[in-house]
Amino acid sequence: GLLTRLQTSATTTRTLLPSSSCSQNIPSCLWKLGRLNHVAIAVPDLEKAQSLYKDVLGAQVSETVALPEHGVYTVFVELGNTKLELLHPLGEESPIASFLQKNKTGGMHHICIEVDDIKAAMTELKKKKIRILSEEPKIGAHGKPVIFLHPKDCHGVLVELEQA
Repeated sequence: GLLTRLQTSATTTRTLLPSSSCSQNIPSCLWKLGRLNHVAIAVPDLEKAQSLYKDVLGAQVSETVALPEHGVYTVFVELGNTKLELLHPLGEESPIASFLQKNKTGGMHHICIEVDDIKAAMTELKKKKIRILSEEPKIGAHGKPVIFLHPKDCHGVLVELEQA
């Protein structure tokens, strides 16, 4: 009766779920997405932003680090399961300076997701017509290779991929 049909349906569902999962059984995929590393927020006043997270919210906040190759100052806010990256312009040519010209109070700039093989990810993403904003990975704030994916190819979100 009904119980037998439900048990059969549950067994079928359990059997189908793993094979229908895109991330597990795609033989052509030579790389894999990992965890969310951080969410980056562009801020017009870095000291004020650091104070909010450290003094008001009680978070552990890193020292300010200059990354001239990326044109930014960075500060990381530890959240336990991930981090926030506070970004402030380093020079007039900084991509964060142009972002803040359009968003005077700051705002979310990008998300960073770890990958297990950044070179394989680049190769496959190019084949899938996803634009990468540099020809080669650059060394990011964590001392690891990173690339950025064009926001128009990622539903309006600037996505950073970082070698895990």
